[in-house]
Amino acid sequence: MTLLDFARGPAIHWSLIIMVTGIIWRLLGVLVLTRGADLSRPRDAFGNFKGYRTVFSRAWPSGEFRTTTRYQTAMAYGFHLATLVVVIGIVPHIEFITSLTGASWPGLPNAFGVGAGIMALASLLALVARRVSKPGVYCSNWGDYFSWLVMAAPLVTGLMAFAHLGLRYETMLAIHILSAALLFAWFPFGKLMHAFWFIFSRAQSGVVYAHKGVRI
Repeated sequence: MTLLDFARGPAIHWSLIIMVTGIIWRLLGVLVLTRGADLSRPRDAFGNFKGYRTVFSRAWPSGEFRTTTRYQTAMAYGFHLATLVVVIGIVPHIEFITSLTGASWPGLPNAFGVGAGIMALASLLALVARRVSKPGVYCSNWGDYFSWLVMAAPLVTGLMAFAHLGLRYETMLAIHILSAALLFAWFPFGKLMHAFWFIFSRAQSGVVYAHKGVRI
C-alpha cells in the first residue's frame, strides 16, 4: 500500500468515523445534562423564545461593539465563508462528498477555488496574528494554536498540491489528505467543536438574559 492509498483509504475513513462518533458523543453529553427546575419566570413573556432566537441574532456584533470588533469580525467571516467555498465548491472535494453521500453539484472554476483557498489561509493567519498580539484578550492555550494548525494544514497542502509545489504530486496529495484526516479526527476534541457549541452557548445566554429583562 502506497502513502496515497493509505491516505485515501484507512486514514480518511477512520478519521471520519472518529469525527462523527466524537461529535455525537459530545452532543449527547450536553443534551443529557439535567436542568434544574425553572423557579423564576422570565420578565418577558416570550423570554425563552427570544433566548433561542439569539442563536441567529447574535451572529453579528451589537452596534456598541462594531467599531472595536470590525477587524475580528471581517477576518472571521472571511475565513469561514472562504473555507466553506473550498470545502463544497472544488471539484475533487465534491467528488469525495459524492462518494460518501451520493449528493453532487457543479464545481467552481479552479481559479475561483484557488482564490478562496488563499483568502481562507490569509484570513486565518490574520486571526492568529491578532491572537498572538493580544494574549491578555484571548488567553490562548496550546489547544487553540493546535486547532489553528490542523485547520491551516489542509489549506497549505491543498494549494501546494494544486500548484505542484514541493514534493511530487502524488506525495503532496497524500499529505493533503492526511492533513484533512487529522483535522477530522481532532474536530470533536478541540475548539473546532464551536461549530456546534455556539448554538447551545448563545441559546443559554439568551434564556438567562431574558429572565433578567435584558433586551435581546
